[in-house]
Amino acid sequence: MNLVETHTLCKRYGTALRVKDLNLCVPEGAIYGFLGPNGAGKSTTLKMILGLVHPTSGSICVFGQSMTSQNRLSLLRQVGSLIESPAYYGHLTAEENLQVIQQLRNLPEKNVQEVLSIVRLEQQKNKKVSQFSLGMKQRLGLAAALISYPKLLILDEPTNGLDPAGIQEMRELILSLPAQYGMTVLVSSHLLSEIDQLATHVGIISNGALVYQDTLEQLHLRSEHHLALRTTNNSAAYHCLAQRGIQIQQQDDWLALPPLDDNTTAVITHTLQNQNIDILRLEERKKSLEDIFLDLTGGAVSL
Repeated sequence: MNLVETHTLCKRYGTALRVKDLNLCVPEGAIYGFLGPNGAGKSTTLKMILGLVHPTSGSICVFGQSMTSQNRLSLLRQVGSLIESPAYYGHLTAEENLQVIQQLRNLPEKNVQEVLSIVRLEQQKNKKVSQFSLGMKQRLGLAAALISYPKLLILDEPTNGLDPAGIQEMRELILSLPAQYGMTVLVSSHLLSEIDQLATHVGIISNGALVYQDTLEQLHLRSEHHLALRTTNNSAAYHCLAQRGIQIQQQDDWLALPPLDDNTTAVITHTLQNQNIDILRLEERKKSLEDIFLDLTGGAVSL
């Protein structure tokens, strides 16, 4: 079952189409990485799913139900979110901020202490939030999103502005949520490296359009493995191997060969040596995830 589906979802601001015919599918239990360059339409899409922005056209299904103005609030009771910067009362403590949400939503009092523990703020719960670091504020925002133990958690760029230690901490927290609490997580980012370490599924958006959607494993499989060869005489090596039916391409100072088994590789090295062509370097290469991402997004990317 997909917990979130969008069907030909569009959002237009004036003459600018920010989201174009988006068909998003977020499987239950997944950590879905919504990836794209800054300004690609990620935040706008998440805001439409949360009912904060009204779509120009298309539809949104959450928990198998088409979202309407009549059922939006009942559906969103099962959704937690952290969009852009977390909201808080600076003059209140972390615990008091969460108690405000707990009382407004009529949630059990024990949830406050539990989520403080989940985000590792129990030692700072009596500290005023105005004195918090950026990382602590992000964790408090995550606690507010988790306080109702939602089925679906939507996070928009949750590691923005964090230092490396804060990023690692946030990543570990997000990774623990599906297994420990049965949550499905939809997390947006413009950082490929973050999504690569976090997600089970990936959707890549560029200029408002979805250009890729599948598992992270399938994205890695798009990498093109090949052998890179450099010799003392690349031109002679090229003609020697091409005459023997080896598929080979010239790339700058290298020769590119397809993936070969060990026996074929040994035959090639002996063939070149018999022609008095010395091998300077032979290495296995593959297209990096960054290269694949650049191809999919037309080069407009923040890494």
